[in-house]
Amino acid sequence: MKKLLSTIIPKILGWYINVKALFSKSAAATQAFLIFCSPRAGRISDEQALFLDPAKYETVTTTKGKKIQVYRWQGDGPTVLLIHGWESNSYRWYRLIEDLKKKDYNILAFDGPAHGYTDGKIFNVPTYASYLELITQRYKPVYHIGHSVGGLSCLFHYYIYRPEHIKKMVVLGAPSELSEIMKDYQAILGLSSRVMNALEELVKTDFGFSFSAFSGAAFAKALDIPGLIIHDTYDEIAPVTASRAIHVQWPKSTFIETEGFGHSLYQDDVREAILRFID
Repeated sequence: MKKLLSTIIPKILGWYINVKALFSKSAAATQAFLIFCSPRAGRISDEQALFLDPAKYETVTTTKGKKIQVYRWQGDGPTVLLIHGWESNSYRWYRLIEDLKKKDYNILAFDGPAHGYTDGKIFNVPTYASYLELITQRYKPVYHIGHSVGGLSCLFHYYIYRPEHIKKMVVLGAPSELSEIMKDYQAILGLSSRVMNALEELVKTDFGFSFSAFSGAAFAKALDIPGLIIHDTYDEIAPVTASRAIHVQWPKSTFIETEGFGHSLYQDDVREAILRFID
């Protein structure tokens, strides 16, 4: 029944947006955009709070008054900043955090917009990258480690902001092409071409990119630092072809393709590869 409802409800929403577009393309596009950017999960559970609450460091306020929750596990080594993905939070790093603590790294993480303890209802890569810039400039980490959309946000952040103190970057299971993501979104909701064209115009107006121009592989061309890319062959969330394309365009990148690890990429082999790379 749950699976059936999860299929029917998006189609009903899509039908409603398609009808709305007959009267107002802009209103339909706005609603489609808000649904696309609204996470349904990622807030802190009671179990996750037991790990994260003792590490709460401070909240950082954005120019729009949103509070970003920052965590710190203090060490005397280089500073590492961890960037989680969609419908997740800083707890997803708990295994890697324990590994980094053993090596005395200074570890920072933060919850993205509308995730964890951070304010908001809307999440998208440009907004996440602006939060990443705020945190990066405040704490001056040496390494960025991002998972999934967090990894794509790292690529976009470097492309836009060019932080001088980032020496290495790790990108795990990241998507690349917004055009492909939007095709999937269109199919899930059954959105009309009329709605999708209006949605693309909205994205162009608000963020300055067409669907096809918003590309992790294209952003990777700007990276002049060493990078480690890890992606699983059988990832059902983000296709491995995304990381293959990013690797081709990133001159100083190393690519590891795993088999059977899935999208989360929290296994011992993955964490050991990350530690070897940043050491």
